[in-house]
Amino acid sequence: MEIRKVDIYLLEMKLKEEFRTSFGGIKARPVVLVRVEERGGEEGWGELVAEWGPWYSYETFEVSLLVLKKFIVPLLMESGTRDPEEFLRLASRVRGYPMAKTAVEEALVDLSARLRKIPVAEVLGGRPKDVEAGVSIGIKPNIKELLDEVKLRLDEGYRRVKIKIEPGFDVKPVSAVRKEFGDIPLQVDANGAYSIRDLQIFEELDKQDLLMIEQPFAWDDLLAHRVLARKISTPICLDESIASVQDLVIGWMLGSLEVVNVKPARVGGVTVAKRMLDIALELGIGAWIGGMLETGVGRAFLVALASHPAVSYPNDISASNRYWDEDIVEPPWTLTSRGTIEVPNKPGLGVEVLTDRIEKMSREKWSVSRGTVA
Repeated sequence: MEIRKVDIYLLEMKLKEEFRTSFGGIKARPVVLVRVEERGGEEGWGELVAEWGPWYSYETFEVSLLVLKKFIVPLLMESGTRDPEEFLRLASRVRGYPMAKTAVEEALVDLSARLRKIPVAEVLGGRPKDVEAGVSIGIKPNIKELLDEVKLRLDEGYRRVKIKIEPGFDVKPVSAVRKEFGDIPLQVDANGAYSIRDLQIFEELDKQDLLMIEQPFAWDDLLAHRVLARKISTPICLDESIASVQDLVIGWMLGSLEVVNVKPARVGGVTVAKRMLDIALELGIGAWIGGMLETGVGRAFLVALASHPAVSYPNDISASNRYWDEDIVEPPWTLTSRGTIEVPNKPGLGVEVLTDRIEKMSREKWSVSRGTVA
């Protein structure tokens, strides 16, 4: 059967509190959801996670939404395919825009899993089980607020803490966390805010027994990461630098990374993310699943990917109530008493997408049914 209809919803969801990185702060998130429906009536859901501005990625939600409407969805409808890999081959005609492509591809993966009556995790090489949950803590106005936040998240049961850093907020806050909380699993994320001239800072951080240092330098500078990897013993993890399987292999060959943060939206889909995890497992590269402040829809795919056998570190997959007062899935994602999140064993995403709530929250809805746009 072929895809009969595609719906695209635009929402704006407020975060419970501002989340700040070296790119800046965010208090609300544009949310673009894609729903596909095949002729038998079964549906699938995906999420576009592009932000307001071109900070983490060149994609912004407004431009990506335009690309979805004008190019990517028409390609899908003209082809008639509901196969995720065939869709990605067709969508390769559109240069770039991995986040836009991911939204449609996720919806097709969800649809495929529902039709096959298997969990998305099984489609992506994983299996229903508990996955380790870590928490990412944004840059705080002062060290006291950081320590309060770390204590709160540890009390909630998160197994690993990640602290966002930037020039002027790095060695001292990390040292303070170590002094206050001892040998907790701890890592830092710079989001590319430093350069090789800041080597001394990383030599100081190297003394803090961190799990890893994530994306210290610019996304397009694998050579600087190679140099740093030879200067310190803490493993280097790359995020923004790894946008494809080819990037991962080149980074590994250069010695620029020991660990990779896998985000499906960054690499162009959960199918590509699975390939990346397969290769990481083969090459012995550490891996974990990162987040982009997803709603419960996008989070479902992160949970599924985290059950892949290549994942060897706690993931940036928090409970729904970490970011949202009210999520758009039922049940919302929750943290177990063991500091884990359960991978559902139900078909598809494993949670119910609350279409009525989405309809009420939507600022805009766009639909296409075999060439008819409403």
